[in-house]
Amino acid sequence: MRLSQPRISAQANQEWSAEAQELMAPIIKSGGKILNIFRTLTHHPSLARRWMVFANHILGKSTLSPRDREMLILRIGYLCQAGYEWGQHVLIARDVGMSDDEIRLCKSGPQTPGISDLDRLLLTAVDELHQDAHVSDETWAGLSQHYNTQQMMDVVFTVGQYNLVSMALNSFGVQPDEGLPGWDV
Repeated sequence: MRLSQPRISAQANQEWSAEAQELMAPIIKSGGKILNIFRTLTHHPSLARRWMVFANHILGKSTLSPRDREMLILRIGYLCQAGYEWGQHVLIARDVGMSDDEIRLCKSGPQTPGISDLDRLLLTAVDELHQDAHVSDETWAGLSQHYNTQQMMDVVFTVGQYNLVSMALNSFGVQPDEGLPGWDV
């Protein structure tokens, strides 16, 4: 974690406004754990409500396979040094069947020897978007051999979404939830 203390606290349930309670009600009703990212966002329920619509598309309705989506998310989380993001998505990556070797690939990047062409292209796209806010012609052409137009759009929006989330997590100082893996995967 970049900050050892939060700049914006993760609110306890009893601290929530009526609007925040309404926003978190579906998670509570489903028996889900309310993560520190959401507890932090309860400070600004109207922002959280609108952001969650987009975030839900990227995480649950994307045209990308869960594995490819997680490759993108883990790489941008690593490049942004967003420890919270990295840890949450290590758990998600494992849930979708990724091995720890595949997860570590997201740290070592596109220059890692012996990786598949698609993995190299995905990781290269993340690096290019992070460095230049642009996917090069070469990388675009390579990915286009594997993906349709909607998938290409989801690649860019996935990286952008998790770049934004990484900025927020790092700047707000969102602290790890219990049991969250660190960088040592």
